[in-house]
Amino acid sequence: MKFKCAELKEFEIVGRPLPKGDEKMPVYKMTIFAPDEIVAKSRFWYFLRQLKKVRKVNGEILRMTEMSNSSPTKIKNFGIWVRYDSRSGSHNMYREYRDVSRTGAITQCYRDMAARHRARPHSIQIMKIEIVKAADTKRPVIKQMHDSKIKFPLPHRILKFNKKSIFVADRPSTMRPMKMGSCDTVETCAVEEAWGLCE
Repeated sequence: MKFKCAELKEFEIVGRPLPKGDEKMPVYKMTIFAPDEIVAKSRFWYFLRQLKKVRKVNGEILRMTEMSNSSPTKIKNFGIWVRYDSRSGSHNMYREYRDVSRTGAITQCYRDMAARHRARPHSIQIMKIEIVKAADTKRPVIKQMHDSKIKFPLPHRILKFNKKSIFVADRPSTMRPMKMGSCDTVETCAVEEAWGLCE
């Protein structure tokens, strides 16, 4: 599976083996994350062949639906259960990500697995994904975002000169203006003010 887009899409696929006469056949449903419908169908038959011994030539797809995000403006914590094949064997893993959608969290997971574990997309299986409450999160990188007084200081800013000349005699200062408070030196005051520690 190759990434053909910026973010994966979520598909719900329902299929079954071809019926033989009047025999009732079981129906299988899967949630597949893929860049498009063609790759999603291919992954569906790949997993169905492994799990239930049903090949594409002996089965049919009853329904294929692209799922949409119900709350695209609200950020959520996602817990993802992953199984992937490395050079030495198969491994199970639990990962956490923050995103506004399930597809965004899965995309983060694929890229993170490629960066940290050199895992190729075709060797990664998404076992389960669900929203995790803030109190139930486990990873420190996610728990640090749950502080109500969290700050993101911008001590170094690139100024945009719209009305001034391109060529000026003085080099522009990109550091934040300093206000001397209870700090000892100018350097200490600049750092502490950037982080909201200077009085």
